[in-house]
Amino acid sequence: MTSLISGQVTAGVLRGERSRFQLFGDTMNTAARMESSGERSRIQVSQVTADLLKEAGLARWIVPRSMKMFVKGKGEMQTYWVRKSKRPIKPRAATPESAMGTLDEGAESEGSSGRGAEEDDDILGIEGMNKTERVVEWNVEVLVSLLEQIVGSRGGVTNQIQTLSNAEQNIGIGGKTVLQEFTPIIPLKRFDTEELERRRRTITVDIGEEAKSQLRRYISNIAELYPDNAFHNFEHASHVTASVKKLLARIVNIDDRNGLAASDPSDSVDLVDLAGHSYGITSDPLTQFAVVFSALIHDVDHPGVPNTQLVKEKTRWAQIYKKSVAEQKSVDIAWNMLMEDDYAALRACIYQTEDDLLRFRQLVVNTVMATDIADKELQALRKARWEMAFSNADSAAESADSDPSTNWYKGEIGFFDFYVIPLAKKLQSCGVFGVSSHEYLNYATANREEWVREGESLVQQYLAKFREEKSHLTASVDSLAV
Repeated sequence: MTSLISGQVTAGVLRGERSRFQLFGDTMNTAARMESSGERSRIQVSQVTADLLKEAGLARWIVPRSMKMFVKGKGEMQTYWVRKSKRPIKPRAATPESAMGTLDEGAESEGSSGRGAEEDDDILGIEGMNKTERVVEWNVEVLVSLLEQIVGSRGGVTNQIQTLSNAEQNIGIGGKTVLQEFTPIIPLKRFDTEELERRRRTITVDIGEEAKSQLRRYISNIAELYPDNAFHNFEHASHVTASVKKLLARIVNIDDRNGLAASDPSDSVDLVDLAGHSYGITSDPLTQFAVVFSALIHDVDHPGVPNTQLVKEKTRWAQIYKKSVAEQKSVDIAWNMLMEDDYAALRACIYQTEDDLLRFRQLVVNTVMATDIADKELQALRKARWEMAFSNADSAAESADSDPSTNWYKGEIGFFDFYVIPLAKKLQSCGVFGVSSHEYLNYATANREEWVREGESLVQQYLAKFREEKSHLTASVDSLAV
């Protein structure tokens, strides 16, 4: 039986024959009383701790107890259980329709069964899986299919990679930040004609249950690291992953030049040399995997506020990264977890050589950093890259800090006017996505119209919810002060 409580304590060392470090105070007394009302193999948390978890976007970690606890001198107290660990997820067939189609299930669906909330760790859906588990499984199947292509492209080789441990450990050391690793243009790998033809006839491989299990565990942990933000959450990341997968599937494969056929396989080629083609993506499964992987991890542990606000508040992470705070933190968290020993078999599927390790790292860094569309220096780099590739520059809007309660939805409309719609037009003009390119412009235009119609009312709904939660948190703090 374990209790978890947050509050002020007094610390000291008791002297004597058995000197020991000791904590004193009302917080400790309450924790002891909570422990006496606990249950075996369960962790009970106080209301204050629960409020802190909710504030951090981790409300899904706890569930309220059905009965309040009586504490001498305080009266009745609402406490919570930490949710039990989910049982291991078994491989199941998943489709975008069965997994992603459940993402919009509202919170009101949870707890709607006849069971009490504390018995119901997570309402189970189709095939005995809850919503998050279904989405995790869908992401697993997407990435497994890409890993199979990577392994197949190198003839099914998945040797152990202990020899790369030094190279793995050297990434990110020496005080270099993720943003400092960003490079404007990534040289793409060339394949000679024979290699290109072989890659088109990749053998059918199975990456094995160990690698699949590690991938499933990795994505499950990534899901847990996404806070319950209104937007930057695991649900959002999975939608982005699905969109990226769809976009990759639609990239035009015009002819052998898309494979970057070259007389010397060691040659590399810059983006500027490939205007109008698919940049070799169709022939390189590692690039495809890196982009989809980046979509999944790009908002890990996102605090739910813009980088400019994090810098203004001088948060710990802002002091470390200075700019592109959320994006750099996401890369560091996700990458450091991937480098753990528990995921060695997974990494062996992704890369077998130091060159592929470094290329994978660079692709992840560049892809995630590209999601920071507000940073002016990154904007300028994107504009320069487009000019080099297509010799056609569009003007971009400069966003200014403003009160989000009055101007946020207007900023979203500007985002469509000066970023999304011009980008959709560029995609249509360059022809990378073939005849389907016009769809993205249609979608962008329709989404902008929806913001015009409903943006102001949505902001008012968000404000009302925020005020209600703030009032509840204030009341909880005041009651403890009394």
